[in-house]
Amino acid sequence: MTVLRCACADTVYLAPDDFLHQTFSETPQPSVLWLDQTAQTKLTTVLGHPYPQARLRYWRAQGKTAWMLDEIGKEYPITAGFVVSDNHIERAQVLIYRESRGDEIHLPAFLRQFIGSSLDGERLSNKIDGITGATLSVNAMQRMARAALVLNQLAQ
Repeated sequence: MTVLRCACADTVYLAPDDFLHQTFSETPQPSVLWLDQTAQTKLTTVLGHPYPQARLRYWRAQGKTAWMLDEIGKEYPITAGFVVSDNHIERAQVLIYRESRGDEIHLPAFLRQFIGSSLDGERLSNKIDGITGATLSVNAMQRMARAALVLNQLAQ
Protein backbone atom coordinates (compact mmCIF):
# COMPACT_ATOMS: atom_id res chain seq x y z
CA MET A 1 0.00 0.00 0.00
CA THR A 2 1.37 3.40 -0.98
CA VAL A 3 0.73 6.35 1.27
CA LEU A 4 0.69 9.70 -0.45
CA ARG A 5 1.49 12.79 1.57
CA CYS A 6 0.95 16.37 0.57
CA ALA A 7 4.18 18.21 0.03
CA CYS A 8 3.18 21.54 1.52
CA ALA A 9 5.21 24.59 0.66
CA ASP A 10 5.91 27.31 3.17
CA THR A 11 3.69 30.33 2.70
CA VAL A 12 5.61 33.39 3.84
CA TYR A 13 3.12 36.09 4.75
CA LEU A 14 5.78 38.35 6.23
CA ALA A 15 9.52 37.75 6.37
CA PRO A 16 10.89 37.83 9.94
CA ASP A 17 13.17 40.78 9.12
CA ASP A 18 10.20 42.71 7.72
CA PHE A 19 8.23 41.99 10.89
CA LEU A 20 11.04 43.56 12.93
CA HIS A 21 11.34 46.55 10.57
CA GLN A 22 7.60 47.19 10.89
CA THR A 23 7.76 46.89 14.68
CA PHE A 24 10.70 49.16 15.45
CA SER A 25 11.78 52.41 13.82
CA GLU A 26 15.32 51.01 13.99
CA THR A 27 15.73 47.28 14.60
CA PRO A 28 17.57 46.72 17.89
CA GLN A 29 20.20 44.06 18.41
CA PRO A 30 18.63 40.78 19.55
CA SER A 31 18.78 39.70 23.16
CA VAL A 32 18.82 36.09 24.31
CA LEU A 33 16.60 34.49 26.93
CA TRP A 34 17.89 31.18 28.24
CA LEU A 35 15.04 28.79 28.93
CA ASP A 36 16.15 27.35 32.24
CA GLN A 37 14.03 24.95 34.32
CA THR A 38 11.92 27.79 35.77
CA ALA A 39 11.21 29.21 32.32
CA GLN A 40 10.42 25.79 30.87
CA THR A 41 8.01 25.07 33.74
CA LYS A 42 6.13 28.31 33.06
CA LEU A 43 6.12 27.66 29.30
CA THR A 44 4.89 24.10 29.79
CA THR A 45 1.95 25.49 31.75
CA VAL A 46 0.77 27.68 28.84
CA LEU A 47 1.92 25.54 25.91
CA GLY A 48 1.11 22.08 27.25
CA HIS A 49 4.70 21.00 26.53
CA PRO A 50 8.23 22.36 27.06
CA TYR A 51 9.49 24.74 24.40
CA PRO A 52 11.87 22.73 22.17
CA GLN A 53 14.77 25.18 22.38
CA ALA A 54 17.26 26.03 25.09
CA ARG A 55 17.23 29.75 24.29
CA LEU A 56 15.21 32.29 22.36
CA ARG A 57 16.14 35.52 20.66
CA TYR A 58 13.95 38.55 21.21
CA TRP A 59 14.14 42.24 20.42
CA ARG A 60 13.46 45.08 22.87
CA ALA A 61 13.22 48.81 22.20
CA GLN A 62 10.77 51.68 22.54
CA GLY A 63 9.04 50.02 25.52
CA LYS A 64 8.10 46.86 23.65
CA THR A 65 9.47 43.41 22.94
CA ALA A 66 9.14 41.31 19.80
CA TRP A 67 9.04 37.52 19.86
CA MET A 68 9.10 35.09 16.94
CA LEU A 69 7.85 31.66 17.96
CA ASP A 70 7.12 28.32 16.32
CA GLU A 71 4.32 25.96 17.31
CA ILE A 72 2.94 22.87 15.61
CA GLY A 73 -0.52 23.35 14.11
CA LYS A 74 -1.63 19.93 12.94
CA GLU A 75 1.60 18.53 11.52
CA TYR A 76 3.94 21.41 10.76
CA PRO A 77 5.24 24.45 12.63
CA ILE A 78 3.56 27.82 12.30
CA THR A 79 5.91 30.76 12.76
CA ALA A 80 4.30 33.82 14.31
CA GLY A 81 5.52 37.16 15.61
CA PHE A 82 4.14 38.89 18.69
CA VAL A 83 4.83 42.37 19.98
CA VAL A 84 4.29 42.83 23.70
CA SER A 85 4.01 46.21 25.39
CA ASP A 86 3.13 46.74 29.05
CA ASN A 87 2.36 42.98 29.37
CA HIS A 88 -0.31 43.19 26.64
CA ILE A 89 -0.14 41.98 23.09
CA GLU A 90 0.21 44.97 20.80
CA ARG A 91 0.46 42.97 17.59
CA ALA A 92 0.14 39.37 16.41
CA GLN A 93 1.28 38.31 12.94
CA VAL A 94 1.52 34.97 11.15
CA LEU A 95 4.92 35.03 9.49
CA ILE A 96 5.25 31.58 7.90
CA TYR A 97 2.46 29.03 7.48
CA ARG A 98 3.26 25.44 6.54
CA GLU A 99 -0.03 23.51 6.92
CA SER A 100 -2.26 22.47 4.01
CA ARG A 101 -5.34 24.10 5.54
CA GLY A 102 -6.30 26.62 8.20
CA ASP A 103 -4.29 29.52 6.78
CA GLU A 104 -7.19 31.89 7.51
CA ILE A 105 -5.39 32.60 10.79
CA HIS A 106 -3.18 35.03 8.88
CA LEU A 107 -6.13 37.33 8.13
CA PRO A 108 -6.25 40.68 9.98
CA ALA A 109 -9.80 40.08 11.25
CA PHE A 110 -8.60 37.00 13.15
CA LEU A 111 -5.33 38.51 14.38
CA ARG A 112 -7.02 41.67 15.75
CA GLN A 113 -8.60 39.51 18.45
CA PHE A 114 -5.20 39.18 20.16
CA ILE A 115 -4.57 42.94 20.46
CA GLY A 116 -4.77 44.10 24.06
CA SER A 117 -4.77 40.57 25.41
CA SER A 118 -2.85 39.79 28.58
CA LEU A 119 -2.54 36.73 30.76
CA ASP A 120 -5.45 35.96 33.05
CA GLY A 121 -3.91 33.14 35.03
CA GLU A 122 -2.92 30.67 32.32
CA ARG A 123 -5.46 31.95 29.77
CA LEU A 124 -5.63 34.94 27.47
CA SER A 125 -7.81 37.76 28.76
CA ASN A 126 -9.44 38.18 25.32
CA LYS A 127 -11.81 35.53 24.00
CA ILE A 128 -10.47 34.30 20.66
CA ASP A 129 -13.14 33.12 18.22
CA GLY A 130 -12.24 30.00 16.28
CA ILE A 131 -12.31 29.41 12.54
CA THR A 132 -14.10 26.39 11.13
CA GLY A 133 -11.53 24.02 9.67
CA ALA A 134 -8.63 25.81 11.36
CA THR A 135 -9.09 24.70 14.97
CA LEU A 136 -5.57 23.34 15.42
CA SER A 137 -4.01 26.45 13.87
CA VAL A 138 -6.16 28.72 16.06
CA ASN A 139 -5.12 26.74 19.13
CA ALA A 140 -1.46 27.01 18.13
CA MET A 141 -1.77 30.80 17.80
CA GLN A 142 -3.36 31.02 21.25
CA ARG A 143 -0.58 28.91 22.78
CA MET A 144 2.07 31.10 21.14
CA ALA A 145 0.34 34.28 22.34
CA ARG A 146 0.33 32.97 25.92
CA ALA A 147 3.98 31.94 25.54
CA ALA A 148 4.96 35.41 24.27
CA LEU A 149 3.36 36.99 27.33
CA VAL A 150 5.13 34.55 29.69
CA LEU A 151 8.44 35.09 27.91
CA ASN A 152 8.01 38.85 28.15
CA GLN A 153 7.58 38.55 31.92
CA LEU A 154 10.66 36.33 32.16
CA ALA A 155 12.76 38.77 30.14
CA GLN A 156 12.00 41.73 32.42
